[in-house]
Amino acid sequence: MELWNHTSLSGFILLGLFSYSTYDLFLFSLVLLASAVALLGNSLFLLLIQANRHLHTPMYFFLSQLSIMDLIMMSSVVPKMAVNLLSGSKSISRGACATQIFLVVMVTGAECFLLAVMAYDRYAAVCHPLRYPVLMNWKACSLLTVASWMVGVSDSVIDVGVVFSFPYCGSLEVDHFFCEVPALLRLSCADTSLFEDLIYACCVLMLLLPLVVIVASYTRVLTAVIRMPSTEGKQKALTTCSSHLAVVSLYYGGAMFSYMQRASSRTPVRDRATSIFYTILTPMLNPLIYSLRNREITRALRKMLDRWGVPACLPF
Repeated sequence: MELWNHTSLSGFILLGLFSYSTYDLFLFSLVLLASAVALLGNSLFLLLIQANRHLHTPMYFFLSQLSIMDLIMMSSVVPKMAVNLLSGSKSISRGACATQIFLVVMVTGAECFLLAVMAYDRYAAVCHPLRYPVLMNWKACSLLTVASWMVGVSDSVIDVGVVFSFPYCGSLEVDHFFCEVPALLRLSCADTSLFEDLIYACCVLMLLLPLVVIVASYTRVLTAVIRMPSTEGKQKALTTCSSHLAVVSLYYGGAMFSYMQRASSRTPVRDRATSIFYTILTPMLNPLIYSLRNREITRALRKMLDRWGVPACLPF
């Protein structure tokens, strides 16, 4: 018991994603580049929404929350990974490890429900345009957003509390580039099978319930779009919805591959690969997906560039 108490109070060693070979340093440079693009893209997206009053609508309010989630996800993982590689130190304190788990789990859970809220918003806008200002007033938008965040916070508090209640008396080397729950549970001296089964059931529930809302909402949206007499209306609705569906596909593609697996079928290599997808690639791609073919965003960007005196050499 003394050994358990002693080792459980110490920190962990993150084995990381890269070594110091030329090839790995090149991959690390690509990761840093993708992170910089994600940081710039999401920050610019937030700035455009805040600065342009025409973008003060429920849809862009939810998009701003998505950008905040992406920034939190990326900033909770990439800086520590970069510091460890560049400094040669691979250690991480229990506090920092708990913080990473809390932020990653919180954002993952909150984003899942936010995507369902965004799908319902598009359903209300397309299928009930006259009632839309009532259905999606600012009070409703705020409550739905807070509820999404609270689901993520509740899930992360439980995960952090339970994970750090287990003893860690063996190797403290985490075969990952950040503290992820499955990677830590592999190091525990106790039997974690019950908790792992509960995590699996919780992940399935948290992924499938919002997915039902998303599928139901877009089934109704597509039905309404097909019946639209206006070609321009159809194109606008399909452009907006296709962007959201692309983001949903990115999120659920990574989330289902990462979280809807039994512990016995998980491997460290597969966990690292999927983690790169949802911690770095998805935050980089989300603002690009919502900006491309979005005339409101491109107009707002052009106005901002004109205001700053920057030549707007952009194809819009």
